[in-house]
Amino acid sequence: MVRRKTPPKKKKERCIEEIRRYQKSTELLMRKMPFQRVVREVVSELRPGNVLRWQADALVCLQEATENILVTLFEVANLYAVHAKRVTVMTKDLQLVRRVAGMNLNGMAKK
Repeated sequence: MVRRKTPPKKKKERCIEEIRRYQKSTELLMRKMPFQRVVREVVSELRPGNVLRWQADALVCLQEATENILVTLFEVANLYAVHAKRVTVMTKDLQLVRRVAGMNLNGMAKK
C-alpha cells in the first residue's frame, strides 16, 4: 500500500496554529537571561555606581508585566491594522496606539 503524504499546510494555517498555541500557553515568551540583562543595564544607567541585587521572583514578575503590556499593545495595534483593511501591523499602528492611550515611552512631552 502506498502511503500518501498529507499536503503541506499553507503559511496562513501555520501562522494561525502558532498564534493559538501561544494564546493557550502561559509560559513566558522572551528568554529570561536576555531580559534580565536588559533590566540590569537599565537600572545601572538610572542608578550609576549602585550594584543592586534582584530576587528571581522580582525579575519574573517584571518580565510577566512587560510581556503583558507588549501583548496588549500589539493586540490594539492589530485592531487598528484590521480597521485600515490591512493584515500587517505597521509602525504607524503602534504609534497610534501609544498616542491614543497616552503612552509616552520616549520621554518627549505630550502634545
